[in-house]
Amino acid sequence: MANPHELSQAAHDRLEAELADLRSHGRIELADRIERAREHGDLKENAEYHAAKEEKSKMEARIAKVAQILEDAVVVESGNSREVMVGSIVHVRYEDDDEIERYLVGSIEERHDDLHVVSPSSPMGSALIGAAVGNKVTYEAPTGTLTVEVMKVG
Repeated sequence: MANPHELSQAAHDRLEAELADLRSHGRIELADRIERAREHGDLKENAEYHAAKEEKSKMEARIAKVAQILEDAVVVESGNSREVMVGSIVHVRYEDDDEIERYLVGSIEERHDDLHVVSPSSPMGSALIGAAVGNKVTYEAPTGTLTVEVMKVG
């Protein structure tokens, strides 16, 4: 397992259900759409056929991506820890800024609500892992060195 995807149990279950649905209903529905579009004649000028084939290609790419994520998945508990961990929603304040921003530390597949997602392997994410309320962490960003203070973990 080169790069494990750390997921909450809820995200893991949702991805398994999505994969099962895409592999069964999704493939059947698109095969039916492609077959109906073929009946409309010349395939070179058949926009409905080309759109269905393109959608099938996108769906197969999503199937491959979800299957890979699940193959490398590690389910993590994201309880009410006092420290930032994968699955935590962390409220941070950037140095020299009064505004507090919320981030979900984890996989993009965990995204919900209007949260920004920060990968635990990113510079910011790795700096935040293990930090507690009141801690200031510094990390290297493309624009230079940034410092954030952890205001809340939950």
